[in-house]
Amino acid sequence: MSETKTLQKTAKINTLSDRLVVALLGGLMGTFILLGVGFASANLIHNATHDARHVNSFPCH
Repeated sequence: MSETKTLQKTAKINTLSDRLVVALLGGLMGTFILLGVGFASANLIHNATHDARHVNSFPCH
């Protein structure tokens, strides 16, 4: 019986730690995108987007 409770507590800790890791990585990624795009030149952003469309076989011309 106590083994089941220990496993349940461990599962809760893992779930919480997983959520914290996801939240932290999401926040870092969002900050990077916001600052990276915010301070990049418009021409650089346009070319990167244009190239990404071609790589994904999405027509843009």
